[in-house]
Amino acid sequence: MWAVYALFSALFAAFTSILAKIGLEGVDSNLATALRTVVVVVMAWVVVFVSGAGCGVGCISGKSWLFLVLSGLATGASWLFYFRALQMGEASKVIPIDKSSVVIGMLLAFVVLHETLSLKTLIGGALITIGTFVLIL
Repeated sequence: MWAVYALFSALFAAFTSILAKIGLEGVDSNLATALRTVVVVVMAWVVVFVSGAGCGVGCISGKSWLFLVLSGLATGASWLFYFRALQMGEASKVIPIDKSSVVIGMLLAFVVLHETLSLKTLIGGALITIGTFVLIL
């Protein structure tokens, strides 16, 4: 089931890039990021309360709060840089560079989370990296 969610994530991420590129026309990239963020916040809280997960806020540990806040800051920084790049560059070149986060994420999972780094993972990461360079050159 996780793979279905991952595919939907990729599909909506692709739509996000194209819709953002169109929406950025004549709009400051920081303002566009802020507007998009408000929509994401409202949508996320609606899902939390509709699913009944809202009562769990008080049970979150200090460690989880810290890392969720840090993750939020990283997301915000990513979005600010992404929207600025998307505003300045061609979507067909910005998107592959942004998606190189897949390889960086795989490496961080190995270093920080001590996940297994298999030959298959190394080959896949190398192919993604090569593909990214082919797309942007």
